[in-house]
Amino acid sequence: MTHASHPITLADIARHLDIAFDGDASRPIRGLATLKEAGPDQVAFLANRAYLKDLASTRAAAVLLHPEHGKNCPVPRLETENPYLGYARISQLFDPLRARDVPGVHDTAVVAEDAVLGEGVVIQANAVIESGVTLGAHVVVGAGSVVGADSSIGDGSRLHANVTVCHGVVIGKRVVLQSGCVIGGDGFGFAHDGAGWHKIAQLGGVVLGDDVEVGSCSSIDRGALGDTLIGCDVKIDSQVQIAHNVTIGDHSALAGCVGIAGSTRVGKHCMLGGGVGLSGHLTICDGVQVTGMSLVTNSILEPGVYSSGTGAMNNTQWRKNAVRFKQLDDIAKRLNKLEKNSRSE
Repeated sequence: MTHASHPITLADIARHLDIAFDGDASRPIRGLATLKEAGPDQVAFLANRAYLKDLASTRAAAVLLHPEHGKNCPVPRLETENPYLGYARISQLFDPLRARDVPGVHDTAVVAEDAVLGEGVVIQANAVIESGVTLGAHVVVGAGSVVGADSSIGDGSRLHANVTVCHGVVIGKRVVLQSGCVIGGDGFGFAHDGAGWHKIAQLGGVVLGDDVEVGSCSSIDRGALGDTLIGCDVKIDSQVQIAHNVTIGDHSALAGCVGIAGSTRVGKHCMLGGGVGLSGHLTICDGVQVTGMSLVTNSILEPGVYSSGTGAMNNTQWRKNAVRFKQLDDIAKRLNKLEKNSRSE
């Protein structure tokens, strides 16, 4: 359940969604809630047919729903073809973070003299802004966050507490970086001389497009020579590892614990499920969906849904199948031999 600090009217919500509304447009709305929990000063939404049973008894001030369900709604309705998208849009109106943003630099923050700060910038306690940094209008740098030298952050972006943006990183507009993520750390580059490892300096950077979101404790490594490139409107969940010189196309989404090895290229409109691993130097074309816990070791050049691995099963059955996995090569050879003999007869 969420609440706005200052009342918003139903007219404000309808205007924000650019849809018609036939109820009391001046009614103040103080939050969003489920159909079952909503009170007369809250808006509810219906995006899943499983909750149709709760519509008739809702006490909400209004319900955001598809037109096909409008006739069954006992309270004023906000009709839209995509109620869940509508809910996502109006949720921004009730985000409590917006009310707490006070433009200015906290007394404990450290800001380099040559840093360029746009209009309405918020720099919270103990943040560090290094030399050569440019922050666009209304950027928020959360408490304890660091923006490294010569980096730039576009208008309307937000760094939550304890985010690290390393040197030479370019971040677009309206980007959200959740707590603990690291953008532009060194890639995993070492040369072996037969006895030990020698570090390769990572000389590239990271570029994030507009409207990117990166979840908590995720890492996007800087390039070894060129840049690691994340396109516009890419959504990255928590605890994701993106290695040096990876490219991810616009509008792709990566669920938690995805790992992408160096120099792999992921296309536009791709979706990688939780725990997916991509080997290095691969190409994944546009429009690919990889289901959770899959391991991809070869390039994917045709759009579609891809999976690997086996689902959980009884341990006894799994052990039997594991033995059979080892026998597959021998079985294939015997089958080929039988087919050759059959053709020769």
